[in-house]
Amino acid sequence: MIDNKKKISIISFSGDFDKLVAAFTLATGSAAMNYEVNLFFTFWGLYVIKKKKGHDFTGKGMLARTFNFLMGGVNNVPLSRLNFCGISPKLMTALMKKRNVATLNELYKAAHDLGINFYACEMSMHILGLKLDDFDNNIKEVIGVPGFLKYSEGGDRIFI
Repeated sequence: MIDNKKKISIISFSGDFDKLVAAFTLATGSAAMNYEVNLFFTFWGLYVIKKKKGHDFTGKGMLARTFNFLMGGVNNVPLSRLNFCGISPKLMTALMKKRNVATLNELYKAAHDLGINFYACEMSMHILGLKLDDFDNNIKEVIGVPGFLKYSEGGDRIFI
């Protein structure tokens, strides 16, 4: 039997609120349209999938722990423009709720509920001193470039 299911794989590189919303909106919309969806989190994109949702000295080594504290988690992601010392994501979330648009946290939950495949970048985790236990249970696998190419083969690939 030939599997004709469409596939989209999204590389989530940014830890910016608006870029994460875009990645999760595209991912959940595609999954709702019966696409197979792979989300590959690398570098700053890893912070949205951390177990701890706020600032925390996670990681191995002082420099890695400092980076991980400064980046925080999903509750501390900055807006890419006009962040205003961190208040803008809160204002944007309020606007999203007012306009009946799914928030980042709602999109994240929907991605899990829709069965979207979450992958964490092995190299970025190594650089940042992170381990699988630092992330929530939605991570299907820790992979490198060969694994991402394997899982994304035959579909569209998007870098956000």
